[in-house]
Amino acid sequence: MELRITGLLAAVLFASCADSADAPRQTTPEAERDAAATAPAAPPNTLTDAERAAGWRLLFDGETTDGWRGYNRESFPDTGWGVMDGMLVVGATAVDPDVPVGGDIVTTESFSDFDLRFEFMLSEVANSGVLYRVIEEEGAEIWFNAPEYQVLDDTAYIEMGTMDMHTHLTGDNYDLHAAGEKTLHGPGEWNEGRIRIANNHVEHWLNGVKTVEYELGSGEWEALVAASKFAPNPRYGRAASGPIGLQDHGRNVFYRNIRILPLGPVSLFNGENLDGWRVHGTELWYVENGELVCESGPDAEYGYLTTERLFGDFDLTVDFKQEADGNSGVFFRSSVEGTVVTGWQAEVAPPGLFTGGIYESYGRGWLVQPDPALDAALRMGDWNTLRVRAVGDRVTTWLNGTRMVDFEDANIGEAEGSIALQIHDGGGIKVRWRNLRIVDLG
Repeated sequence: MELRITGLLAAVLFASCADSADAPRQTTPEAERDAAATAPAAPPNTLTDAERAAGWRLLFDGETTDGWRGYNRESFPDTGWGVMDGMLVVGATAVDPDVPVGGDIVTTESFSDFDLRFEFMLSEVANSGVLYRVIEEEGAEIWFNAPEYQVLDDTAYIEMGTMDMHTHLTGDNYDLHAAGEKTLHGPGEWNEGRIRIANNHVEHWLNGVKTVEYELGSGEWEALVAASKFAPNPRYGRAASGPIGLQDHGRNVFYRNIRILPLGPVSLFNGENLDGWRVHGTELWYVENGELVCESGPDAEYGYLTTERLFGDFDLTVDFKQEADGNSGVFFRSSVEGTVVTGWQAEVAPPGLFTGGIYESYGRGWLVQPDPALDAALRMGDWNTLRVRAVGDRVTTWLNGTRMVDFEDANIGEAEGSIALQIHDGGGIKVRWRNLRIVDLG
């Protein structure tokens, strides 16, 4: 397909396509660090051996439109879109640059949890977006139901002054969450976008800086949706899985190096034995009816069960049921010598003892405790779901869907270690565990 670009914009874009990787630019030290952090590790539209080994996949090969089709269509649009010089170009055959002619496109494959990275270059007054967990519905626009990473010539639209651009700029979660401080390279220069979803926790990144972070289905998210243009659309953001979409909103936008790492959770417990785990101490750890059981032994001392695998950043969910006493916990970024643990514990305890709080054994003690009113989320004697998410310095816990704590600690951020289950000393404790699943965010 022929790419139609005219005037000064043509010179800027074709120059950037030819030598943008090598041409020196006047940048700030911060921008240079951003560029170094997000620079592709291989030529555009290729993967390194390490990326392939880690599970990364290309969604665009730089030569064809294989793996893509039109939204609500079986085939790729025969107009509007084109492949040129290793770029997937929206508006490639447009006569009027402000009129979309190809329509939106989506991947032929669906994705649930993933790390998506893509490079984009704007034209003047460009407007596009990357949508995820797309729901295809006859008669509905792609944005009716799918969250969107906004791609826009910010400066041009701000200068127009025709509408409130809050939540409508590059890196925003369109119409819901506004990006914080960021660096956007203007028309003719490449940017790297990133969307990461794990257990409904969504992050947007732009040139190595996180711009947006939110939780699909959270109370905050529900309130924002209810007050947004998406309020009339009951399916908005509800899909557990769906294609990745690129929006045709008129004007040229250039995409390349579109790659994805699926982030499927891994089970830490096979339901049959303790393979992959190590027992520390003399307390009892065994499997019964497909469940992992910890129980006080005759010594009534501390006991730990640690994963052989180490984790840095992760998102962990686990079900537990306290049959007796229930004073236990889930340690992370931890190590155990004998029965002395180093690391941090997401508390599992009887009512009133701060389940979901973070405690540092043999160190600073309680780092953060949940609001006592949140203890109502605990179902003593029944199954509960604890979720622990640790990314860098930040740790967040949820109990049965209720967020218990959310805080940052530099010491935690520097560590890596095992996931460990604890049985407290004192005797009389019995806790059952199941569905131990983790997404490695390292």
